[in-house]
Amino acid sequence: MKPVVEAAIGILADARGRVLVAQRPAGKIAAGKWEFPGGKIESGESSLQALRRELKEELDVDIADGTCLVQHVNEFPDRVVYLDVWLIRSWNGSVRGMEDQPLRWLPPDEVLALDCLPGCEVIVPALVAALGGCRNS
Repeated sequence: MKPVVEAAIGILADARGRVLVAQRPAGKIAAGKWEFPGGKIESGESSLQALRRELKEELDVDIADGTCLVQHVNEFPDRVVYLDVWLIRSWNGSVRGMEDQPLRWLPPDEVLALDCLPGCEVIVPALVAALGGCRNS
């Protein structure tokens, strides 16, 4: 039986309808691929608690809450990853890559043109629907 990893993913959306993506830093699994920030849910944490912790560690922002956007399962040869994806419309702090990872703000319809981690093909359509369509600014 494959190990199961539960992860909370946060999609920060700004007032212009753009979303934040991050490039995975060297030394991590799938280094160089683009992703929405977030990470593993630790024992005893809720998804939102994990997301608060991860976004503080990765981006130096504090979130109060979010809207559950979609849940998705990715099966890999060596593990199964459950994604709990949240839409975040407000936060405190200035977004910055705490692991020196490149960050980009993009309209949702441009995300799939990047070399993304698996799951983006499910997340992006849900994101476009939640944001009321793509807004190119």
